[in-house]
Amino acid sequence: MIKKGSYFFGLTILVMLVSTGFNSFEIEKVEGFHLEENENYVYTVPTEDEFEEEFDVIFPYVGKTFVGFREAIAFRESRGILNLVNPYGYMGKYQFGRSTLRTVGIYDFQEFLHNPEWQEKAFKALVARNKWELRKEIKKYSGRKMNGVVITESGILAAAHLAGAGSVKKYLRSNGANGFKDGFGTSLRSYMKKFGGFDVSLIEADANAKVKLD
Repeated sequence: MIKKGSYFFGLTILVMLVSTGFNSFEIEKVEGFHLEENENYVYTVPTEDEFEEEFDVIFPYVGKTFVGFREAIAFRESRGILNLVNPYGYMGKYQFGRSTLRTVGIYDFQEFLHNPEWQEKAFKALVARNKWELRKEIKKYSGRKMNGVVITESGILAAAHLAGAGSVKKYLRSNGANGFKDGFGTSLRSYMKKFGGFDVSLIEADANAKVKLD
């Protein structure tokens, strides 16, 4: 009797579960989000300028000094991470390539990644070299407006850090027609805009600047 009662009880529960599984569900419309047949959903993505503005950071007490210039580039390049190596092999706080490091006298790349003093010296040496290489362009184009951006010495040097002095020369001499973008899509123009107006007079132009290793 107990077994028979258990059987019918179990069967009743099973029928209830199956029947609820076939209940219809109503689709609830969300008010304020409805498109007619002749309507299109239009969306936008950030422009290059809007994208760059998202990463603007103000460093207290350094302003538009060389230190401000240096730290702003470091943040844009690596978020200031000393031992970062990106997918293209660029390394350190300022994302140097190996050939550039050799040019300024650094060959021990592992030590470089863990030596903040070497990284700061390498940045200064590269700025000094680019300042020499681009001395004529700095004099000729500073103050001009190109592709909506006022050309400044610091903007030119920042662009050279991104793309190399040769690419900067092509860009300026073509009045902005010959642009450049790195592997991540960052443009030379965006660096000229983002890093324009800093005082970089602290660094003297030097065609042979190298890092003095301690």
